[in-house]
Amino acid sequence: MAHTVGQVAKLAGVTVRTLHHYDEIGLLTPSGRSGSGYRRYSEADLERLQLIRYYRELGFPLDEIAVILDDPASGPGAHLRRQHELLTVRIKRLQEMVAAIEFAMEAGKMNIRLTPQERFEVFGDFDPDAHAEEAERRWGGTEAYRESNRRTSSYRKEDWQRLKAETEDWGRRIVALMASGAPAEGPAAMELAEEHRQQISRWFYECTYEIHTGLADLYLADERFTAHYEAMAPGLTEYLAEAIHANAITRA
Repeated sequence: MAHTVGQVAKLAGVTVRTLHHYDEIGLLTPSGRSGSGYRRYSEADLERLQLIRYYRELGFPLDEIAVILDDPASGPGAHLRRQHELLTVRIKRLQEMVAAIEFAMEAGKMNIRLTPQERFEVFGDFDPDAHAEEAERRWGGTEAYRESNRRTSSYRKEDWQRLKAETEDWGRRIVALMASGAPAEGPAAMELAEEHRQQISRWFYECTYEIHTGLADLYLADERFTAHYEAMAPGLTEYLAEAIHANAITRA
């Protein structure tokens, strides 16, 4: 049975634009076309899309997924086993974090002061300073980096809480917009992209449209940024990047 692009988008929980993008980059090319030239997806195409969605949920970038899926030595069964292993590790990690957070919550209720070791145990091998050092290596010579340091050095707890609330509210709205099927290059998505740019300018440094589109490309290229947005909603990284580029073209 052949499926239309709209049917597949609804089944898989992605946008039509995402499927078009997958086709354009050769990640998921539909097996057939209608007499009018419209895409038609087979059951094998749906199976490949399922694997793509699994890998995206795990934070893999699109180019790496293409290499993995096109490896002749790995069939669908091997992919599922690998994804099962990766998810098992992630679940264990999340369970450890939940337990650590619950411990911290209980300690707070009982006015117990955590030791430095207990406070940072939840982060495991993750070292925030390593990312700070990397940021300084990559952008330390820029005015934007210096301006961001100047501003954030004066922020108090209330400032960070306000920023967090703003970011979470924006995140809920763009996820809902994407889920509604609104196009990334449409006015509503571009408005949220502009809000994203202005938030960076307001809290960190003057984010020009050129810088903003550069950030959009970085979100797609760097798996850490990709994982952050994909954790909010699968497909959000590409959706946001498209909206940012469309917004820059329209407003700049």
